Amino acid sequence: MKKIVLLVLVTISLSSCMSNADKTASVSKKNVDFYTKVWDQVINEGKVNVLDTAYAESIVLHTIPEIKGIKNAKAYYSGFVTGFSDRTFTVKSMFADGEKLVKHWQFKGTHTGDFAGIKPTGKTVDIEGCTIAKIVDGKIVEEQDFMDNMSFLTQLGVIK
Repeated sequence: MKKIVLLVLVTISLSSCMSNADKTASVSKKNVDFYTKVWDQVINEGKVNVLDTAYAESIVLHTIPEIKGIKNAKAYYSGFVTGFSDRTFTVKSMFADGEKLVKHWQFKGTHTGDFAGIKPTGKTVDIEGCTIAKIVDGKIVEEQDFMDNMSFLTQLGVIK
């Protein structure tokens, strides 16, 4: 009898572990699909208003300076949309573990509009970077981008 009870308890325990793993995998896939679609629409299609529903009200972009709130985050990304024509934003790879997500990306464009106070240079840029994001209940709550800003500014012709 003790062996049967032990076997039942072990089976239940293993089932719950698999269920948690399955749940995490399901959330991860959902977040990757959501995040891919958001950034395709925002940068490639120029639909910055998508961020009104994609971002949590308390969104934080860990940049210098730190950006808080949807309005400020939209303004930041609007600069890429209005500052660069022929934009292409490509996700090279992405993986998630539940709420946490990492994406390796590439951004290309021609600097034909004002961008972060920099007048149009007509130069093209091709830069890669990485973003760490957190998605909770279908909303992006945090992002931190890593890219070679020196290379970016050099390609723009701002620095040599």
